[in-house]
Amino acid sequence: MIKELANVVAIDAGQVTVTSQIKSTCSGCAQLDTCGSGQIAKALPQAKLTLTLPYDINIIGKELKQGDCVVLALPEKHILSSAGQVYLLPLLGLITFSAVGQWLLKQQILPHELYALGFGVTGGYLGYRLAKFQQKEGLHSEKLQPKIIEVIPSTNLGK
Repeated sequence: MIKELANVVAIDAGQVTVTSQIKSTCSGCAQLDTCGSGQIAKALPQAKLTLTLPYDINIIGKELKQGDCVVLALPEKHILSSAGQVYLLPLLGLITFSAVGQWLLKQQILPHELYALGFGVTGGYLGYRLAKFQQKEGLHSEKLQPKIIEVIPSTNLGK
């Protein structure tokens, strides 16, 4: 499980809005002063990620208040499978369609190499569209929604 702390900023009917500080690994690196990425990380302010999540007191077990700190979690296996889809589907589409385009070119069905190149680009694009569909509306898209697993009341943070 990947866990992240977030602060509750708003509570609406059935939904809670939380913000989390985006952390950069550049601040802990020994090459911070000589690295281009480190210089950019120092120059730009730290960004915040804002999420609106479903909120049901029966599932969470505690009533949330504005200012509470919550622990969000995502299962690692779902993140890894999602990353695999995003990277591999376009690549597989590109390679497969390029191979088909080359085969059609060798069979002299296609008159020019640009058509074979077009096949490859089309396959990469179709793989991208398939990956995008899988991430938004696929069977596993709901599993990529962060869940609140623990509530840390705002009164306990200062003590």
